[in-house]
Parts: sequence; structure tokens; C-alpha cells
Amino acid sequence: MFPRHTLYLALVGLLASGVRCETRVAVAHLVTETISGSILFTETDSGIRVTGTITGLPVGEYGFHVHELGDTSTCDATGAHFNPDDTNHGGRDHDERHVGDFGNVNFVAVGENVVATVDFVDSVVSLRGRNSILGRALVLHADTDDLGLGGHETSLTTGNAGARLACAVIGIRSPSDPWNSAITAAPSILLLVVAFVLFIKF
Repeated sequence: MFPRHTLYLALVGLLASGVRCETRVAVAHLVTETISGSILFTETDSGIRVTGTITGLPVGEYGFHVHELGDTSTCDATGAHFNPDDTNHGGRDHDERHVGDFGNVNFVAVGENVVATVDFVDSVVSLRGRNSILGRALVLHADTDDLGLGGHETSLTTGNAGARLACAVIGIRSPSDPWNSAITAAPSILLLVVAFVLFIKF
């Protein structure tokens, strides 16, 4: 009979060889008569990397948030900011914030064009579990988000970011394989759980 530790290592090795936890990518397309942009949400070891470009607004900063609902029949139908913890609104790097608080996007002049280039990593939102933003809405606002610091009556709920100019559902991006996998937990966590069970059992 194999020693317990030998059997344990062999079984964990077999499990590890079969575990796949592929990177998921989601996408939102902001499209109106004047605004156009595509934003990607990519899983990384540090969080969700949010990238893309948006055109169609003058130079300036504009509020940029994930809202709780994916109903884009009108942008008002997307509901409030995604805020499962019922906290005050804040900036993306603040200790207190909504899960959906992305702060502002900055439109700058690039030659004859005005473009907002989006590229940051957010460690709060996710494409899995409780903080998943999949199926919710990305919303671009008309004014600058004051990050909860402006003292306005809506600063702690919306950042006083004004009207909603464009919105889009955050949906699954091709390929579909990472989304269809039965394995949703990180391999390291799954292995830890299985290793513990095997250790107790054997």
C-alpha cells in the first residue's frame, strides 16, 4: 500500500493537470448618434483590466460607472450604481466606494480628434461571483464625477456626474470556451480544498 503522502501527491498532481481556469473577457459597446466606443474587461492576476477608446465628446472628464441593471432600453433604466455593499460613492482608488465606481474618463485632443483612452486595472469588480459585472451596464455621464468629495447632495450617491449620455450591456466576448468551463474557482483554491479533503480522508 502506498504511503499516505505519496498517494496524496499523486492525486493532487493528476487533478492539477486537468484543471483549466481560462481568462474571461467581457465587452461593452457604447454607441449613440455621436458617441462610439468599445470597452474590454479582461481578467488578470491583479484584477479586471479595463481597456478601450471612446470618441464623440468634447475635451474634459466624464463620469464612468457600472450600473446595477442590464436594461438599456433607456440609460435611466440601468438603475443605480452597482453597489452590493450599500456604501457611499467614491473614487476607484478610495477605501469606500461602490463596486461600480470607475471614476472618470478623460477626453483629450489627439490631432484633429478628441479621444478618451481607457486603461486601468480594478481590483474590486469581477467577472465571477458576487462582484461580477457581467450582464450589468456601463454608463458614460455628462459631467465630471466628483468622486464623492464635492459636497453636493448627490456626491455620495452618484458623484454629481449628471445625465447619462451613453450606456451598454457588459456581455460575454468571444471565444466562449472560458465561460462554458465547469471550473469557475481559481486552480490554486480548488487544489487547496481537494488537498485538505484528501489529507483528512487518507
